[in-house]
Amino acid sequence: MAVVPRPASTVVLVDENARVYMTKRPQTMKFFGGFYVFPGGAVEKDDEIEDSETFIQSKPDESIDKSFYIAAARELFEEVGVLLCETEDGTAANLKEATAKEYRRQMMLGELSYRQMLRKEGLKFSFKCLTPFGHLITPEESPIRYDTRFFLADLPKGQTPEPDEHEVGEACWISPADALTAFQNDEIELGPPTILALKTVKNFLEGGPLVMPKLQGQELFNYRLTFKRE
Repeated sequence: MAVVPRPASTVVLVDENARVYMTKRPQTMKFFGGFYVFPGGAVEKDDEIEDSETFIQSKPDESIDKSFYIAAARELFEEVGVLLCETEDGTAANLKEATAKEYRRQMMLGELSYRQMLRKEGLKFSFKCLTPFGHLITPEESPIRYDTRFFLADLPKGQTPEPDEHEVGEACWISPADALTAFQNDEIELGPPTILALKTVKNFLEGGPLVMPKLQGQELFNYRLTFKRE
């Protein structure tokens, strides 16, 4: 019997030099251990919106449940400390380093939700900070499955990623083209979803559409080997 895929979100963070921020998963992790990925993770119960006062309703894609957006923003903050929020007057939010670190610690331990942090700081999350561009579901043959939405986000001015040592083994800024070349040269490990995301963002940064191809089942499984031979 196939495992029911768990809802999840992934964020491709892009800086002003058209580089993407990639993190290396610790070797000890069961799912893609040692692989380079983008910040992200499973949608949690607290990511479901029960009220609107914490958030700026900026008309996200109505075909995507809002919890995917919240999960993407929360995971980006928990894993690498990047905050996609605004103050009451609409300016970009920045927390002091020590404050952000403590909030991240509490969130990782389940002592504080993303919504609670925003309320304490008087911040608003804007859906416009995240642009959806892909949707993949892990093939039925996999023992661990995710129903993942992919989002693109610009690095907010004045912020620098600070990866969590428990979640991230290594991290780097790299152009999509260089990341794909490094994979083909056996310098880094990438999974099929990450390769697809990199190719999509590379195409977009070069003037193409921001649309990830939809691969399903064995086609997604085989994509990594196919790309390796290109």
